[in-house]
Amino acid sequence: MTSPTRILYGLPPLELHPREAAVPQTSPLIPGALALEDLAPESLDEAVILAPPGVAERRYVLALALKALKPGGELIAVAPKDKGGSRLKGELQAFGCAVDESARRHHRIAAVIKGADLEGLDAAVAGGAPRLTQPLKLWSQPGVFSWDRIDPGTAALLKALKHHLSGKGADIGCGVGLLAQAVLASQAVEQLLLIDIDRRAVDCARRNVDDPRAAFAWADATLEGALPEGLDFVVMNPPFHEAGWENKHLGQRFIEAAHRALKKGGTLWVVANLHLPYEAVLTPLFTRAERRDDGGGYKVFEAKK
Repeated sequence: MTSPTRILYGLPPLELHPREAAVPQTSPLIPGALALEDLAPESLDEAVILAPPGVAERRYVLALALKALKPGGELIAVAPKDKGGSRLKGELQAFGCAVDESARRHHRIAAVIKGADLEGLDAAVAGGAPRLTQPLKLWSQPGVFSWDRIDPGTAALLKALKHHLSGKGADIGCGVGLLAQAVLASQAVEQLLLIDIDRRAVDCARRNVDDPRAAFAWADATLEGALPEGLDFVVMNPPFHEAGWENKHLGQRFIEAAHRALKKGGTLWVVANLHLPYEAVLTPLFTRAERRDDGGGYKVFEAKK
C-alpha cells in the first residue's frame, strides 16, 4: 500500500468533521486499520484525530500524529468537552503548538499547523507506549481496558472458574491475556482463541501468552463469522461501554456471538455487573444458565447450550 498523506484516527462526529472514505483509518479499535505508530516521520499532510479520553493515551496519540506530520501539515483534534476536550488546547500548547480552538455540540476542536521546535513528543510517546506493568506482571498499554490492574469482574470470573475447562475454546474480549493464562493452566484445553477488537490488547496478549495452543485475532467478535464454530467453551468479561457511553446491549451481543460459536452441550462462562440485564438473552438462548457466584457487585453465569 502507498504511504498515506492523510489519516483519520477514530470516528469524530460527522457534523463536526466530514469523513472521506478514501482516508485511511489508524484507530487500534477498528480492525484492519493502519497503525499510527508505523507511519513514517514527516510523511503526512493532514491528521484528523478523535482524541481518546485518557490523558496518557491522548498525549501518546497526539504526539504520534505530530511526529508523522510534515512541517506545515495540519492536525485537527476533536474530543467531547468532558472526555478530554477541555484539555486539548493546553496539551497541544505544551508541545509548542499554536492552537486555533473552537467549540461545537459539547466538543472542543483544536486545529494546529505543525511548526518547528516542538518539544515533549518523545516523552509523550514513551508515556503511552506498551510496558510491563505491576502488579499484573503483564505487558499492557494505556488505553487498553483495565490496563494496569486486575478488573474486579475478571477477578470474580477467575474465582468462579474452579472446574477445569477442556477442549477447544475462545476468550472473547481477551484483553492482555490475564484470563487466558488461567484457562491454559488446564492441560485439558486443546486450543484457545484470544480475540479482541483492540489491536493493542491483542499485541500485548501475544507477548503475555506464550503457549502453542493459543491463537490470536484482532476482530469484532460480535460479527458473523468472526468466531469458529463448534467450540467446547467460551469465557468472557464483555464490555458494556461503547465510545465512552454505557451500552447494555453490547454484552448481550457478545453472548449471542458465544452461543453461535459453541457446539451443543458447550459451556459459556460470563461475568457481568449486577445491574446488566444479561439474563434476558441467556435464558432464551441456552438450555441452562445458572449463577455460580455473586459478590462485589458482580454475577458469574455458567450457561450450557
